[in-house]
Amino acid sequence: MRKVITYGTYDLLHYGHIRLLKQAKALGDYLIVGVTADDFDKIRGKIDIEQSLMERVEAVRATGYADEIIIEEYEGQKIDDIRRYDIDIFTVGSDWAGKFDYLNKYCKVVYLERTEGISSSSERALKRQVRLGLVGEMQTLSKIHKESRYINGISVTGIYAEHSSAQFPDMQQRCGQEPGHFDEFLEKTDAVYVASHPSMHYVHIKRALEKNRHVLCESPVVLSAAEYDELTELAAGKKLVLMDAIKTSYATAYNRLLLLIKSGKIGKVVSVDATCTSMQEMLQDGNVEHDKIWNSICGWGPTAMLPILQILGTNYKEKKIVSFFDQKYSKFDLFTKIDFIYEDAVAAMKVGKGVKSEGELVISGTNGYIYVPAPWWKTDYFEVRFEDPAKNKRYFYQLEGEGIRYELLAFIKAIEKHSSSDMGYVEQKVSREICAIVEECHAGFHVEKIRLAKG
Repeated sequence: MRKVITYGTYDLLHYGHIRLLKQAKALGDYLIVGVTADDFDKIRGKIDIEQSLMERVEAVRATGYADEIIIEEYEGQKIDDIRRYDIDIFTVGSDWAGKFDYLNKYCKVVYLERTEGISSSSERALKRQVRLGLVGEMQTLSKIHKESRYINGISVTGIYAEHSSAQFPDMQQRCGQEPGHFDEFLEKTDAVYVASHPSMHYVHIKRALEKNRHVLCESPVVLSAAEYDELTELAAGKKLVLMDAIKTSYATAYNRLLLLIKSGKIGKVVSVDATCTSMQEMLQDGNVEHDKIWNSICGWGPTAMLPILQILGTNYKEKKIVSFFDQKYSKFDLFTKIDFIYEDAVAAMKVGKGVKSEGELVISGTNGYIYVPAPWWKTDYFEVRFEDPAKNKRYFYQLEGEGIRYELLAFIKAIEKHSSSDMGYVEQKVSREICAIVEECHAGFHVEKIRLAKG
């Protein structure tokens, strides 16, 4: 019996896939089809997958050509499978010609002519046609522009910056503070990514929603709980998406970490400690308008609050806020520490743009703890530790583009589903609580303020 094996993602199974499977089946007597797992696709940089693994497996099974279906989960598995299943022929589409010649050492390699003009990528691009506008002056926007190229169906149409910037020389740019300019910019978009100064978020988001544009916004979304409630109600009434862009929440490792905690891996969580700091070089530049710089609580606060509010919830009993301020810039907190007290747990977060500390995350439970090394917000690795070191386990997950491409993909999917509340990344109650805490910090409620002397 001649055995044949082939592999693919088989997302949105189409005629081209079916034709290749039929040709592969004709090469022998028994066809094994390897369907790539979601995590393996991510490692290969293929994140724009529409269907779940089981949906893709069932679609391949329904063609009737596969005698056996296996899951491809790791680099080098093809060699293992060829040996394990005693394969005679490995086959794949001609677009991979030459890529798998190394397998000739183990079996015959056949490249099949693929159907021109048909692909899952082109079908996804046809399904999603979103013109994305960028709003603000942050360096993040250049990364958004770059990462958007990995998502089928997104085209960045331009940037609206109220203060001229030279960091987007290859993009159509429209600057100006007049409302009419912003409306003109919105006319060329279907959705916007807002990364303007936090004090301008409310104005930009509200106008975009009024113009029926979907919004993905850097956190904090706005600077008060009341503004957040108003905007989410406006978005819901117009069936528009308003999503919080905390990149960490979209990272595979971070989401796996949350699942392990929910499964009881470390027992009951009794403490969460998160630290996020960076040195703010612009503080040294006397020519920079200081009120245009994100302070510590806005710049790092949402990220540090994320694991606390997602793991322990938003119903804490009390909190204590201590902020250290620069003497020259009274509104700029160089460092802020917030302690949360829950009914049966505690948490602490430290953020700073003028004070440097180890940016780690530690989640303590009754059976063990999870340690995420610095910088934990870009994590692709964490470790579960126990009293017995022999039981410790390390987890590794690929992180591409700092999580930006994952959040863009989630945003597009939310637009397709007409919902931002069921995506499972940053829940609305968490986003609202972040806005409320930032509001308290800025208003000075429950805040102990300390002025740092020079030197």
